[in-house]
Amino acid sequence: MPGPIERPHDPHGSDSPSAWIERWAHLVPAHGTVLDVACGQGRHLRWFAQRNHPVVGVDRSQAAIESIADLVTTGHAETVLADLEGGPWPLSIGAQVRTFDAVVVTNYLWRPLLPAIVASVASGGVLLYETFAAGNETVGKPARPDFLLQPGELLRACQGLRVVAFEDGFLQGPERFVQRIAAVRERAQELPARYPL
Repeated sequence: MPGPIERPHDPHGSDSPSAWIERWAHLVPAHGTVLDVACGQGRHLRWFAQRNHPVVGVDRSQAAIESIADLVTTGHAETVLADLEGGPWPLSIGAQVRTFDAVVVTNYLWRPLLPAIVASVASGGVLLYETFAAGNETVGKPARPDFLLQPGELLRACQGLRVVAFEDGFLQGPERFVQRIAAVRERAQELPARYPL
């Protein structure tokens, strides 16, 4: 399977979308709602909104939420200010987890949220996840094991989804160890579905 085209980027705040997200965005249903978990300054929210997707961003930083206020005022986005690590999953309706056509997570890991993140993928939707992995401590930050995925961890977290693509390894520009996955929640009537590579 061909890999994504890599380009140099700052993994902690580039304005450009992740090459992994761009590579697998075709799996997002047309005009489907996209949730960006720990959205930061909204690079993926903006990218998907420009492609006519309604977007929802959640972050604990007031400054991050304010930085994407222009998307909200134009009606292209919804934002949620929430402490993802210190409170309950903020995207639930009562006991029911709100679902999205795509859930995007980049450069963020809080293991207790993995089940809620996966549960937020709607039938026919896709999870696009990319973050740092074990080994990154040898080349930079983050270096704490709490913030580094262990081998195969994303695969285990995505049980119940169909994995379309998975990578676990070393990238350059800048040097970093990552795990990344594109996984879909298939609709029963679509089996066996085809996912273009």
